[in-house]
Amino acid sequence: MNFRLFSLLLTILLASTSLLHAQAGKGERLLFIGNSITRHGPSTKVSWTGNWGMAASAEAKDYVHLVVEAIAKQRGVKPELLVANVAELERNYATFDAAAKLTNEVAFKADTVILAIGENVPALKTPEAKTQFKEAMVKLLTLLKRDGQATLYVRSCFFADATKDTILKEACEATGGVFVDISMLGKDEANYARSERKFEHEGVARHPGDKGMRAIADAIVTAVEKAGK
Repeated sequence: MNFRLFSLLLTILLASTSLLHAQAGKGERLLFIGNSITRHGPSTKVSWTGNWGMAASAEAKDYVHLVVEAIAKQRGVKPELLVANVAELERNYATFDAAAKLTNEVAFKADTVILAIGENVPALKTPEAKTQFKEAMVKLLTLLKRDGQATLYVRSCFFADATKDTILKEACEATGGVFVDISMLGKDEANYARSERKFEHEGVARHPGDKGMRAIADAIVTAVEKAGK
């Protein structure tokens, strides 16, 4: 074989191998947008000392870190992680300026976004409230999707609410996301933290416990596997 041709082929082979290794070692960026179930810092007011998803017994047992662990095992690389509690958005969805207040989350440039909100949204009793909530969710998801560069997953409420969940699903579909229905989980008392151990504050106790967190994570991971993204 001509020496120059051999050298050229060897160079191409080495370059291709280096590219494959670089791609294999590249971790994706995973963004979780949620409420206290996703993350809640220490609070003496409710006797909560953790800084993770309430009310898992440890950080590694909340649904966020269980999802990250599962994706890391699937893909061989641990994803970069950013977690945001947007309870303020839930309570003030009609006036919350997501573009102004979620600049860090948008700048993170996530490959995958998991939206897990709804529990703190006031009851949607009027047509106006329903319309405003849907518009807010579509606007939020469009912002987080970054012109189609991110894959969206939208989780239904742990405390099933047909009105909220329907709107979340509609907003998810309108922005090309994948809807994750966990509506049955809140109907099983075993999924609540109060079934696993005693808490001083009832508000903490009614959050998902370790079993509930595992169930939420399993539902999300299954959706990610099916979507193949």
